[in-house]
Amino acid sequence: MKTLLKLCIIFIAVVCSVNLTQAQSSKNQKQAVKAAEVKNMIDNTNYVFKANYALPQRGGQKVLTSDYDLRVVKDTITAFLPYYGRAYVAPNDLYPTEGGIKFKTTNFAYSSKQKKNGSWEINIRPKDKNVTDWRDVQQLILDISVNGYASLQIVSTNRDPISFDGYIEAVKPGK
Repeated sequence: MKTLLKLCIIFIAVVCSVNLTQAQSSKNQKQAVKAAEVKNMIDNTNYVFKANYALPQRGGQKVLTSDYDLRVVKDTITAFLPYYGRAYVAPNDLYPTEGGIKFKTTNFAYSSKQKKNGSWEINIRPKDKNVTDWRDVQQLILDISVNGYASLQIVSTNRDPISFDGYIEAVKPGK
C-alpha cells in the first residue's frame, strides 16, 4: 500500500512538473514573438503610441479615458494628445479651444537606439519650429520596452514638459 501511495505521489509530481514546463515554454514563446513584433515596428518606423496615463510636471497622474495617440510612420509624425500643465504663452484668439498637443509634420529628425536591456529609445525632433506658436514642440522622447509598453516625454518651447505612459501597436492599414 505504501508503495502504491509513493508511486501515485511521484506520478502526480511528474505530471505537474511537465505542465509547469510547458506553461513556461509557452510564456517564453509569446514574449519572444512580442519582442520580434516590437522590433519590426521600430525598424520599419511604423507604429502608434497609445497613451493611457498623462503625467504632468505639476499635479498628479491623470488617467486618460479617450483615445490619444502619437502616430509614427516613415514620412509623417501625427500627435493628438492632451496637455495638463502650465503654458507660458496663451492661445491666440483665432483658436481659443485648441488645447493639447496636436500637430502633423513631415519635417523631422528621427533616431532610434537599442539599449543593453533590449528596450528602445526613440528621439524625434520636429524641424518646422515656430517659437512664437504657443504649441511648439521641441522634442519627443519615446522609451519602448521589449514587450511594447512605452513612455513618451514631450518638451515644448512655451509649456512645461509632460510625460505619457502607454503602449505601442502596429499602424492599422487605412487609418
